[in-house]
Amino acid sequence: MESTDTPPRLEPRGRKVKILATTGPACNQPDMLRRLFRAGADAFRVNMSHGEHAVHARTIAAIRELEAEFARPIAILADLQGPKLRVGTFANGSARIPHGGTFTFDRSEEPGDENRVLLPHPEIFQVIAEGQRLLVNDGKMRFRVRSVEAGRIVCKAEVGGVISDRKGVNVPDAEIPIPALTEKDRRDLAFALDQGADWIGLSFVQRPADLAEARKLMGGRGSLCAKIEKPSAVRRLDEIIDMADAIMVARGDLGVELNPEEVPPLQKKIVNATRLTGKPVIVATQMLESMIESPAPTRAEVSDVANAVYDGADCVMLSAETAAGDWPEEAVLMMDSIARQVEKDDAYTMRVRLLDTPPDPTTADALAHACMTIADTVTISAIAVFTFSGSSARRTARERPAVPVMVLTPSPQVARRTALLWGAHPVATKDIGSFEEMVAKARRMALRHGFGGSGSRLAVMAGVPFGQAGATNLVHVVTLTGDELDDYDEG
Repeated sequence: MESTDTPPRLEPRGRKVKILATTGPACNQPDMLRRLFRAGADAFRVNMSHGEHAVHARTIAAIRELEAEFARPIAILADLQGPKLRVGTFANGSARIPHGGTFTFDRSEEPGDENRVLLPHPEIFQVIAEGQRLLVNDGKMRFRVRSVEAGRIVCKAEVGGVISDRKGVNVPDAEIPIPALTEKDRRDLAFALDQGADWIGLSFVQRPADLAEARKLMGGRGSLCAKIEKPSAVRRLDEIIDMADAIMVARGDLGVELNPEEVPPLQKKIVNATRLTGKPVIVATQMLESMIESPAPTRAEVSDVANAVYDGADCVMLSAETAAGDWPEEAVLMMDSIARQVEKDDAYTMRVRLLDTPPDPTTADALAHACMTIADTVTISAIAVFTFSGSSARRTARERPAVPVMVLTPSPQVARRTALLWGAHPVATKDIGSFEEMVAKARRMALRHGFGGSGSRLAVMAGVPFGQAGATNLVHVVTLTGDELDDYDEG
C-alpha cells in the first residue's frame, strides 16, 4: 500500500512560461516563500550581491522544504555578483561636474574633486581609446574620452551631474581584460554549489572563456546561465549561447551601455537565438518595477511582460519586486495573471512559433517535432517525456507544443533544472525498465499530476533500451482509463 501521507495537491500552473522570483528581505521567511510559490513562482533566484551566506542557506533550506511539502521540483538560481568597476572617493564625498565640462579619471590615490577622481582599474587604462565612452552611476553621467595619457583618461562630460564616492563605471565600447569571477564570486560559487543550487548565474560575461572558467570551477555540479548585459557579449552571442546551459537577458545593464531604443530588438534577437538551441532563456530586470511600491503595475509594464511571453521566452523574472518590494506576493500573482491571459489568446501558439525551429537531423529531434504535430492533430492532454539528462525535454519544449510537457526523470537534479523550461512540469520518479512499465507509469503520473482523466490521451516519448541517456527513439500515444492510480506505485 502507498503511504496515506500524500503531499498537498498543487494543480498544474496552467501556463507554459515560468516565473523566477528573487529572494531578499521582503520574502526570505518560510511563510512568504510559501505564498510566492503558491502564487505562481516556479523558481527562486538567490542574489549573491546582497546578504550573508547564513541567510542564503536558510532561504535555500526553506525552498527545499517547500519542494518536499508539495512534491514539486523547484529550481534555485544563485546569481553571482561579478566584477564591479567603481570610481574612488571624493574629498567632500561628491562633486558636481557641469555639462560639457572636462573631467579626468586617473591613477592617483588622492581624494577626488570637481576636476578628477581615482579609477582603480588598470585594465581600463589598457584598452580605452579616444572617442569611447565612460558611463557613471548607471549611465546617469556620460563622459566621452578626449585623450588617454600615462595614467590619465581626460574626458568631456556629455551629461554632467553629481558624482559621489564609489559610483559604478561602465565601459560599453571596449572589452575589459578582467575575469568574470572575482574572489568573492569564487567563494559564493563554492557556497552555492555546496548548498545544492541548480543554476549558477554568471554576471558581466564578455567572452566565451568567462564561461569556461566558471564551468571548470563547477566541476559538473549545477548548470550555467550566462547573463547578457554587455555589448561585448552581444558581439559574441552565438559562441556564448553554445557554451552556456541557459541565457538571461539582463536588460538593466544592457540599457545602461546601449541606447534605450536598442534594447527591445536586441532582447528579441537574444531570445530567438537561444530558443533555436532549445536552451532556456530568461527575460529579466524592471518587468513590474512600479510594484516595488505600488500594488498595481503600469500598463506599459503589463505590455512589457506580455511581449516577452508572446516572444516565447522560457521564463520571466522578478527582481526587487519580490526581493525588497512592498508587494511581493501581488507581483507574482500579477505576472502569473498576465502570462495566463496571453497564453489564452487564440493567436498565442502561432506567435510563439513564428520563429522557425527546424529539428536537427537526429531521431530525438524528429520525435520531438512529431510530438508537437500529434498535439496539433489529435486531442491529447500532455506530452510525457522520459529523460535521463533533460535533453529530450529541451528538444520537446523547443517545439513549443500546444500542451504541457510532463518531464519524468529519475534525477532530482534534472527535474529541478527543467523547472525553468517552457511548458515543462518536472516529476522526479523512479526509472523504468520495460515498455509496459513506461506506459503504466506515464498514465499514473498524468492522473496524479492533473493532466487529464479517464478517456484522455497522452503522447509518451522515451528511449529503448531504458535508462540510457541519448537513446530517445519512440513515441507512443496511450489512453487513460482512470484506474491507473489503483496500481501500486512507489513513484
